[in-house]
Amino acid sequence: MSIKGQSIKINDLKFNVAIEGKGLPVILLHGFPDSAYVWREQIKALSQKGYQVIAPDLRGMGDSEAPQERKQYGVDIICSDVVALMDYLGIEKAPVIGHDWGAVTGWVFTGKYPERVKCYVALSVAHPKAYRSNLEQLLRGWYTVLFQFPYIAEGIIRAFDWFPVHKMTNNHPEAGHWIEDLKRKGRLSAALNWYRANEIHMLLGYFPKIKVPVLGIWSTGDIFLCEKPMLLSARYVDAPWSYERIEGAGHWIPLDAPKRLNNILIDYLTRKNPGQSAESANA
Repeated sequence: MSIKGQSIKINDLKFNVAIEGKGLPVILLHGFPDSAYVWREQIKALSQKGYQVIAPDLRGMGDSEAPQERKQYGVDIICSDVVALMDYLGIEKAPVIGHDWGAVTGWVFTGKYPERVKCYVALSVAHPKAYRSNLEQLLRGWYTVLFQFPYIAEGIIRAFDWFPVHKMTNNHPEAGHWIEDLKRKGRLSAALNWYRANEIHMLLGYFPKIKVPVLGIWSTGDIFLCEKPMLLSARYVDAPWSYERIEGAGHWIPLDAPKRLNNILIDYLTRKNPGQSAESANA
């Protein structure tokens, strides 16, 4: 399921992009197996506070186009989509917020294009160097190895009426939406191609230190991600680092703790715009 947004053609693909509100732009990047729909509560809250929220369905997800080739899902290409979208909308620089694979994209994007990022908020996923340095985290990511095998992974995920999706996500209420999205022709493979195109790069690639302020957010009920790598991310940030720990929420923080997350985001974004609140920018 996705939010019906504008159809914008960039990098030879049509993207569905939710754009709400007026004022200072904020870019939201979703992860797997989501679309911009995962941000629905944040879009509402931030736009009501005077921000212009830009939340694209990233390539292969939601209602954006899904190229078939695995190589089309490399994180550098996905980052180039974000650059092209900002250029299309005339946005020179903005806060970026990412969750799950959107957080990975955000780390890479912020490291590669610091001049385009006012501040960065990473939900759940640590800086790639911190992620891969922690053995417990690597063990928790066992499923990423399974996802590397075409046809086999797709077959297992679809087995018994998509039972593995319900099982792996502890029967998350959003599972029905994910399954309906992934049932569409070619969409499950497109989603898995995010893992297949980037696994080696995530484990062995070069990632520069971050030169803009960063806020890391982790939730105590996350069964996929550990807290320690997020805390270690501070080592890879050559700028002010902040950290928030959300008690009781699972991996999908935007859905599991929307009010708490919204308050954290609004407070952080306000502090990162000294002398100009979102409301005054929209006046």
